[in-house]
Amino acid sequence: MKIESVATERLLLHPLTVAEAERVVAREAAPGDAWGEGYPGDGDVRSANGFLRGVAERGDPGVFRVYAIRLAESGVTVGGIGFHGPPDEIGVVTVGYGLVPAARGNRYATEALRALIEIARRAGVSGVKGDADLGNPASHRVMEAAGMPCVAEDEQLRHFYLGF
Repeated sequence: MKIESVATERLLLHPLTVAEAERVVAREAAPGDAWGEGYPGDGDVRSANGFLRGVAERGDPGVFRVYAIRLAESGVTVGGIGFHGPPDEIGVVTVGYGLVPAARGNRYATEALRALIEIARRAGVSGVKGDADLGNPASHRVMEAAGMPCVAEDEQLRHFYLGF
């Protein structure tokens, strides 16, 4: 199944293929891969590993996959965003994201998350959830700015949710 890239004002969310995810896990760019400094980070490697496990267990996830966050102007990959897997039994998906340090502070994560939420909405999910460590207020702001209000907090995490 060919999944199209999603363009935003300044970004391109590029759906990772199995081969691209394998390169992320190995941290070995191929000719033509334009990776920003610090990409892939540890979170990108974990996400790509999860994507590869999911493909092995359940097959291609369609739109519920991992996407590289690329700058539209240059094509340089500055982070990743995606779904932790297909919707759960009540139709909710979990999202995660991360940017290389040099790309932070430009509202790219919010822009990418808004696009990912729209992908989920169009795919018919009932809601989108995410969480962030209590000590990560930047991520809290990203989710809130993308329309995901905080719905709970425990000793380690703030939990965010947007229902459709």
